Amino acid sequence: MRRCRTADLGGHVDACTDCGNTRISYNSCRNRHCPKCQGKNREEWIFKREAELLPVPYFHVVFTLPDTLNQLAMYKPKAVYDSLFEAAWQTVRCFAKDPKHLGAMAGMIAILHTWGQTLTLHPHLHCIVPGGGLTKHQKWKTAKTQGKYLFPVKAMSKVFRAKYIKALKSRIQQEKELVNQLFQKEWVVYAKRPFGHPKAVLEYLGRYTHKVAISNHRILEIDSKQITFSYKDYRQEAQKLEMSLDNMEFIRRFSLHILPRGLVRIRHFGILGSSAKKITIPLIHQELGIPIPEKEPRILESYNSGYCPCCQKESMVSIQRLPKRGPPKTVFSDVPTQF
Repeated sequence: MRRCRTADLGGHVDACTDCGNTRISYNSCRNRHCPKCQGKNREEWIFKREAELLPVPYFHVVFTLPDTLNQLAMYKPKAVYDSLFEAAWQTVRCFAKDPKHLGAMAGMIAILHTWGQTLTLHPHLHCIVPGGGLTKHQKWKTAKTQGKYLFPVKAMSKVFRAKYIKALKSRIQQEKELVNQLFQKEWVVYAKRPFGHPKAVLEYLGRYTHKVAISNHRILEIDSKQITFSYKDYRQEAQKLEMSLDNMEFIRRFSLHILPRGLVRIRHFGILGSSAKKITIPLIHQELGIPIPEKEPRILESYNSGYCPCCQKESMVSIQRLPKRGPPKTVFSDVPTQF
């Protein structure tokens, strides 16, 4: 990420065939934790989700892990985060299957975030849940709450706690002291107001899907000793404040949110699962009597490499490739050559 869009990763020289304007463009690192490289991926992902939106109310549910698990999350992140996904879905599925609440198979899109506003470790899942589900007879059933809320959050919190501890036990061996501390904690499941319309779901997805721990616009100042950035204090009505951290402390906090290789941070469950949605989405549209909207061609709002800012035409072409220079060589002058 440090070498993103620099000469170390190579690039190309472009020239305008109309006015002769030239520019040098360096390659990006394409790391999923890099704040510079997520725009195009986010647009492409949202574009694919547009055709999968159901014409039903959606709810926003947040599952948060207690800070008791923070130390374990640093040493066993895959086990902690996989258990979080499993427990959140098992909780939603459990309440959805209960005839008192819904009595149908639900669906869910879950997005993992591990950070707070000040880059501290704060693992939680942002979940989007349709307000209904499919019965055993493949009939659509709407939630009984008339769109006010999905399921009772206090009951969900207790079930989520039990489901999580069970899921974590299946992955790692836990000490009894940790288990006792987890059961003594009050776990939090937060249900926000339902989305007003399907487009609001897409707007939400655009903000949260490919978000990283801190974006460039929040970084206000960098010098040789510290980094100053802005953050919102939600305990003070989202008041915008500033914080300065020592450079190494900033790097340490940012590193807390680098996920293990291969860990999927956006997952689909139930009727919205990758294998099920090809069948369930057309079926639900048919049940509701609403045709599936045709997928219109869309131009992704990303960088146009062929656009010339000088003559404002798409007349830029690549005339030279710049090879990679490789990582910079580090010289440790203070290290003795003989031991």
